[in-house]
Amino acid sequence: MPEIAAPAIIKPRRPNIIARMFRALRLPMNDPFAVAGLLIYLVFVLVAVFADQIATHDPTEILYTPAYDLAADLRPGQDGFIMGTTSLGRDIFSQLVYGSRSALLIGITAAFMVALIGSVIGLVAGYFGRWVDAILMRLADIAFGIPFLPFVIVLAAFLRPSIWNVVIAMALVLWRDTARVIRSQVLTLRTRGYVEAARVAGSSDFKIILRHIAPNILPLSFLYGSIAIGWAILTEASISFLGFGDPNSISWGYMLQDAFASQALAKQAFYWFVPPGICIILVVSAGFFITRGYENILFPKLSR
Repeated sequence: MPEIAAPAIIKPRRPNIIARMFRALRLPMNDPFAVAGLLIYLVFVLVAVFADQIATHDPTEILYTPAYDLAADLRPGQDGFIMGTTSLGRDIFSQLVYGSRSALLIGITAAFMVALIGSVIGLVAGYFGRWVDAILMRLADIAFGIPFLPFVIVLAAFLRPSIWNVVIAMALVLWRDTARVIRSQVLTLRTRGYVEAARVAGSSDFKIILRHIAPNILPLSFLYGSIAIGWAILTEASISFLGFGDPNSISWGYMLQDAFASQALAKQAFYWFVPPGICIILVVSAGFFITRGYENILFPKLSR
């Protein structure tokens, strides 16, 4: 009798974790709000990267008029200054360009720290539960009781004035919102059938979290990260306006504080303080637009 070949055993294809994570972070390009936010971010990133080529002067250099040995206090368009100069003769356009570097550096770093810390704490608390969940959520309650802006001011008073004070403060306090939401999502995911099947098959807790739960909470992490970018830039502008920022770093908040101290509004020097204000509004709005685009992914029932 002819031998019957044994049926081939088809091994299940192991999911590509990196591919799943990238699919989870896909931007809804069919949403006009998301596209607008992405384009705004792209413009400011290009300006920050090529700031040395775009800026016409050193933002900290005190310029002088050619006719008189005095600091140039010029309005837009005079002597080639696109946006004029400050009362000390510093080029406003160059300060605006270099300010995008500080804004994006603070915003992206703070957003990464907030999303990372909040996601890890939310994952651990939601998956393991019991005393682990109780301890981590009590820490979140303590973080909710700390007023954010006074905390940043106190931190800046004790530490050396630096733009990194905002990043440290956000990493210590603002992870609470992300952790709470991620924990709630993990509490529902850990009871799903595929998670139970992986646990019965002998997968470790680390593999279950990394392979089956983490890709499903990444859109929420990215959502709160994009919100944190706006929070970080607004906070930096606030503490710089109050005089607690880094005096050696050019930022949009520093420009507003300098304009306020020089009574630019009384002098009707709108070209001095309006441009940094518009830039702050655009960057913060871009984060909001991207979060609006993610609503259809996170909450599909809203589109019905």
